[in-house]
Amino acid sequence: MQYPASQFWRAIGVGAVFAGLLAWPGVSAAQTVSGQASAATAIVLGTVASLADTGTLTDPSDPRGTGQVTGSIPGLLSAEALHAATMGWSDQVASEASLANLSMTVAGTGITASSIVSRALAVSGAGGTGLTSIEGLVIGGVPVSTTGAPNEVISIPGLSVILNEQTQSAGGIVVNALRVRTWDGLTDIVVGSAKAGI
Repeated sequence: MQYPASQFWRAIGVGAVFAGLLAWPGVSAAQTVSGQASAATAIVLGTVASLADTGTLTDPSDPRGTGQVTGSIPGLLSAEALHAATMGWSDQVASEASLANLSMTVAGTGITASSIVSRALAVSGAGGTGLTSIEGLVIGGVPVSTTGAPNEVISIPGLSVILNEQTQSAGGIVVNALRVRTWDGLTDIVVGSAKAGI
């Protein structure tokens, strides 16, 4: 199976090569980079569990990536083809997370999706951009069409569901494809998280 990420990484790689050629032989000031990606992270009663988490990118010369054929957080969710990657260059950071066949139950509500992808890109001096793709989303047995707009909220009894959650900062962005929280705040699940900053 070819990940939907391949075209994204090719475009980023080509852009980085051209940017490098334009900058060479000049010497640029060192940039502080940060990035991280995870297929799924759950916090339940203060306990954190993650699937396919890259850890934190701190150096552009140390790209990070991970994947799992299948993964589960017992009692909450399961998924297939979990993938996460983050990498940096002297002037940008790109992160991506994806998974397929998500199945989870939170506070008695079933949530499924055939595929989820999140991407974050931070460019020095230009801030961050992000996007998500959620295919085949079903919540409580009802198919949900996503608008693609950032921070789309769906409220159902006992739960808050946020689609394409994006949090901008001066030097980057955090993109969570799907976030599910219980109203009591005891459970917080993020599916498809990509962070990039420079």
